[in-house]
Amino acid sequence: MVDRRPWLTVLSHLVMIVGVMIVAFPLYLAFVASTHTADAIVQSPMPLLPGAHLWENYQAALFGSGKLGSNTNVVHMMWVSFVTAIVITVGKIAISLLSAFAIVYFRFPFKMLCFWAIFLTLMLPVEVRILPTYKVVAELGMLNSYAGLTLPLIASATATFLFRQFFLTVPDELVEAARIDGAGPMRFFKDVLVPLSKTSVAALFVIQFIYGWNQYLWPLLMTTSEDMYPVVIGIKRMLAGGEAAVDWNIVMATAIIAMLPPAAVVMLMQKWFVKGLVDTEK
Repeated sequence: MVDRRPWLTVLSHLVMIVGVMIVAFPLYLAFVASTHTADAIVQSPMPLLPGAHLWENYQAALFGSGKLGSNTNVVHMMWVSFVTAIVITVGKIAISLLSAFAIVYFRFPFKMLCFWAIFLTLMLPVEVRILPTYKVVAELGMLNSYAGLTLPLIASATATFLFRQFFLTVPDELVEAARIDGAGPMRFFKDVLVPLSKTSVAALFVIQFIYGWNQYLWPLLMTTSEDMYPVVIGIKRMLAGGEAAVDWNIVMATAIIAMLPPAAVVMLMQKWFVKGLVDTEK
């Protein structure tokens, strides 16, 4: 029986509130900075209450020309980031599902060797793979393209491993029942395994979407055309070098806007995300 102690409840809530405040305070400062003029932000001390320039700054961030160190606005960059994140997410999940399905349910030579070869790629840091990958993409003529931004990032050893572990928990009776009913391998995959995996797919969708949205190093190497800048690169381009003044109010407004899509995905899929992680643990 759990002993409920009032002081322990108060302490746990206090710790949670302090943790939320620590995490949320930088976001609050970014929002406050996005509602003031650039001159007001650089003053000491910086204002801690929202200002009267919210609509003006966000309009300039979304549609203003020349504020990003380029002629491309945030709306277009958000679209590039969205397409990149969606393609990476859907591609990772589809390839990982099929890879795990083949490893668990098919017998072929060197099956475990193939699995461990996939798994060992997790031990290779990005820096080791990025230059050979760039050379391949450049020779295939995929620089400054959606294919170049997404295809090198579309495989996932982690997702393959998670789906494999889940498929191993599926009872053999389901396989036998499907075989008796005359269902082929792909019918069993489509009608049985994919519906059973929907919570794991939802959890991975959230994780991989945020991963694709926040990509910085690979797009930085891949894109030389302003039309293919994702929003993360756009924020970097806003930070002028040398002694040039930085419009910090526009930078912060752009950062807040860039956080909205991944935050919306997390909030809308929170229930499925938590359920998918719990089911994966089982």
